[in-house]
Amino acid sequence: MRSTLVRGFVLALLAGVMLAGTAGALGVGDKAPEFALPAAGQQQPVKLSDLLGKGPVVIYTAIQVFTPT
Repeated sequence: MRSTLVRGFVLALLAGVMLAGTAGALGVGDKAPEFALPAAGQQQPVKLSDLLGKGPVVIYTAIQVFTPT
């Protein structure tokens, strides 16, 4: 009985995580929402709208650069 309850809870949790992960996804050609990120060596964060005023914006993430292999 308890293992069935735990299994059901885990499946419901996984389903919720999978559905929530795609809720805010953008499609090809969609505009990115306004956001701000901290800038290295600056007091003020950098806003997407400020960068778009200067030209196209490319966001590159190198997550695995500092992780051990």
